[in-house]
Parts: sequence; C-alpha cells; structure tokens
Amino acid sequence: MTTEEKKSVEVKETHSPKTSKTHHSIRAFEDMDRFFDHFFPQRLRHPFGAEWPSLFDAKSSIETQLPKVDILDRDTEVIVRAEMPGVDKKDVDVSVTENSISISGKTRHEEKVEEGDYIRSEISSGSFSRTLPLPSQVDANAAKASFKDGLLELTLPKVQKVQRQKISLE
Repeated sequence: MTTEEKKSVEVKETHSPKTSKTHHSIRAFEDMDRFFDHFFPQRLRHPFGAEWPSLFDAKSSIETQLPKVDILDRDTEVIVRAEMPGVDKKDVDVSVTENSISISGKTRHEEKVEEGDYIRSEISSGSFSRTLPLPSQVDANAAKASFKDGLLELTLPKVQKVQRQKISLE
C-alpha cells in the first residue's frame, strides 16, 4: 500500500475499555452443538433426510457482523488489521487505550429489483462493536491508521519500558 493510497482514520484515546463477552457466550453454545453432533448419529438427527437448521451453521448474525481482525506483535509496534467489507470510512470509529482497541461501525446495503409487476426491495443495516486486548502496552497518541477498500490498518508504537538501572554510590 503506497503512501498516496492511504487515507487517515481518526483514532481516539479512551481510558475505560468496553469488554464484549458475546463471542465467549456464543462459543459455549457452539461447543454444545458439536457435542451433540458427535454423539448422535446422522440418521437419528435427520430421520427424513433433511437437516434441521443449526443456530451456528451460517454463524449467528452477531458474529457475521463483527470484523475479522489480525493482531501482529512486532518488536517496536503492534499492527492491527480489521476487515470490514462494504463499510464506509465515515462509518468507522476506532479508539485505543494503552492495552486495548475498540472498533465500531455501521453497515448499510440496499438492493432493489423490479421485474414486471413484481418489486422486491431488500435493505439491511446494522452496527458492530468489537473490543480486543493488545499484547503489549501501546502509545495511543502516536497511533497511525489507514482505511482502504474495507481494510483498516493501525500501527501502534509500543510504550518503551523503563529499565532498572543500578546507580553507583560515590
């Protein structure tokens, strides 16, 4: 990504990170779903050949709205990449504390099809918010962010830890 292609995204420093337990709550139900899949044969679960829909087959609507995130822990910085296809830059909000990052935004998709007398209009919109812990303390004031083609990339410099030094007495 060249410097000319990068667009700036406002990064806000906050002091009280929000934590989301949604993913952990859903995981327990997914584990239970897999448990039953393992112990009950296919013919008992689907006696008529048709599979009953699982709450987790296509992932829940909550999980599909969350951006997919990569966090890279490098020597002097932490890189965060979040994939948000179809989201406009103006609808993205990022905040960083010394040990966490929060990404939130809004999505909107409109589709209108007219065929003869039949008209169909599908409009979907939603919002997402995700807070993730960072592997190291970072300097939120020195954060750099870019957003292009639905990919948010943040470069967060690590806080330099003060090393203990021995002082000789004279």
